[in-house]
Amino acid sequence: MSERLGKLRNIGIMAHIDAGKTTVSERILYFSGKTYKIGEVHEGTAVMDYLEEEQKRGITITSAATKCFWNGHIINLIDTPGHVDFTAEVERSLRVLDGAIAVFDASEGVQAQSETVWRQGKKYGLPCLCFVNKMDKIGADFDMCVASIREKLQAHPVPIQIPIGAESDFVGLVDLIEEKAFFYDQLEVGADWREEPIPDSLKDHAQVARHDLIEAAAEFDEELLDAYLHDRPVSVESLYRAIRKGTVEGKLHPVLVGAALRNMGIRRLLNAVCDFLPSPLDRPPAVAFRGEKQEQKVEIVPDEKKPFVALAFKITADKHGDLYFLRIYQGTLRKGSRVLNTNRNRKENITRIFEMHANERFLLDEARAGEIVAVVGLKETLTGDTLTDTHYPVQLESIRFPETVISMSIEPKSAADRTKLGEALRILRREDPTFDHTYDEETGQTLISGMGELHLEILQHKLIRDLGVDVRVGKPRVAYKETISVPAEGEGKFVKQTGGRGQYGHVIIRVEPNLDESGNLCRENVFVNAVIGGTVPKEYIPAAESGIHEGLGSGPLAGYPVVGVKVTLLDGSYHSVDSSDLAFEQAGVLAIRDALSKAQPILLEPIMRVQIIIPDQYFGAVQGNLISRRGVITNTELHGTTRVIDARVPLAEMFGYSGELRGATAGRGSFTMEPLTYERVPEQISEKILLGY
Repeated sequence: MSERLGKLRNIGIMAHIDAGKTTVSERILYFSGKTYKIGEVHEGTAVMDYLEEEQKRGITITSAATKCFWNGHIINLIDTPGHVDFTAEVERSLRVLDGAIAVFDASEGVQAQSETVWRQGKKYGLPCLCFVNKMDKIGADFDMCVASIREKLQAHPVPIQIPIGAESDFVGLVDLIEEKAFFYDQLEVGADWREEPIPDSLKDHAQVARHDLIEAAAEFDEELLDAYLHDRPVSVESLYRAIRKGTVEGKLHPVLVGAALRNMGIRRLLNAVCDFLPSPLDRPPAVAFRGEKQEQKVEIVPDEKKPFVALAFKITADKHGDLYFLRIYQGTLRKGSRVLNTNRNRKENITRIFEMHANERFLLDEARAGEIVAVVGLKETLTGDTLTDTHYPVQLESIRFPETVISMSIEPKSAADRTKLGEALRILRREDPTFDHTYDEETGQTLISGMGELHLEILQHKLIRDLGVDVRVGKPRVAYKETISVPAEGEGKFVKQTGGRGQYGHVIIRVEPNLDESGNLCRENVFVNAVIGGTVPKEYIPAAESGIHEGLGSGPLAGYPVVGVKVTLLDGSYHSVDSSDLAFEQAGVLAIRDALSKAQPILLEPIMRVQIIIPDQYFGAVQGNLISRRGVITNTELHGTTRVIDARVPLAEMFGYSGELRGATAGRGSFTMEPLTYERVPEQISEKILLGY
């Protein structure tokens, strides 16, 4: 068992959009023998981009899983999207992996979304290799790329390879561990290579880079440290061992180099995955919780003989039955098993188990600890739920997803579509945790919410093409929030007498902004019970709290959700006969509405982190346009003749920006954006929004 697990690598490929993730994935599949033909993103033939929408747009929208083999190792590979609108796909993939390859564009270095995915990986403690791709591209600069990884990601990048040449002169790489040069001959299919001594022109540079590598790795291996301190020759074995230990601990990030489109450097990258990234045995045990209040910690270890524990991290709707992707942390799962969903306390059946290769499936009889598989048969399981042996009720930590920032209205075109819409929206919600929908009873419209304009556009196409619901859509709208600016008290009294037993609930509350130690607004709402003397009996306090949370769902200004409020239950009264949970719930709703209206409510808007890449000659025009959109430029860098601008801009001001940017830069500018925070809307703009509402 430990031999199988020791040879297993569960890895993901993550990067900024267009850094070459899917191209790297396609080469890995080809060189490992998984596919006989190289798929190309630009031709719409990439295996891992199998959705029609992905092939049309040339971007990854959904994470795709596959399995391949290299040097006696099993590699479970997940290719994740780079576009921020599909951040949920990255989040849930990284949650279940053991290591990652971060791909960087050699001419751009660390870009906006590189930072986001790196933070996501860091959150889960993922060991990471860095692959500097596109060394054949104009402007490729290996040293700049490594420096940006160090400075922008606060990482510890250590080159284990250096390039031979750059741009059109990129012909190979030097392996610093084994002190060999590898030259690539471009052939019609695949890249042949030859091994040679390091060229004289690179010997000094390679010697300095190898010394830096040994110095960085020495602290992770005593034999290597001893040799380094006493200026003795360093063995290749001790260097491999030290780099692996530093990488697995997340303290070193080996940097490799190549050009995936020209098939250069991929075999060496696969070697590094096997040599340096961890197996499930190298990772700390997963932590689960058990007991009535989930207070008891349990270590989950990759042992196939122990009780079964898995996490459902992705759901894909399918006409043959929903497909659930599982990472098995412990035990063995057999087809036809009955399992327990500990999040919902429901027993479920697993009828079939599949090994996945993008959208192809291969039936399995069983799956064991450490593996990533897809199953059919579950009914009530959602993303982030734990599945266990029916006699072993433990719960793994779930997956947290960011809040939606944009919404738009949709209406079915016919009565037949109206009946199908509800089920279609439910399917989309099960598949995508960053999608949400609400029904506005006043307007009779359905609002769908997501992470960005592209996200909503893809969801709309899915509704029409895949789920067969014809809909009309409105313009995208910003998902504003409301909060309060001053403390206030509120009272809610719910009294109803309709013959016989009545209803009586009465609460008095105080609301105040929920601030952290630095005086900044926390977005969470907090409830505190400060009732003394039993004026509100203990059994009714949960009902009052429930009513208060319900009331916070719709603010006094324009009905947007209220965030950042601390609510304290101060006092109240009850009736020995007429009081009930329902009465106190309604009293909670009335009290919070009363208090919020007195607490000087204000509007909050989503602020986006925007990165714009333009030729430097257009900097003045783009800068002026950003300022007119209430943008604040936080940083600018010049790479040759290319200007990279980092800015904070309200989402409301970013609609239609892509067209304006293309116009201002003769079609040569591009930008990416991601949610950053929520901030107060300036008063004059807030008035316009509320008048429009």
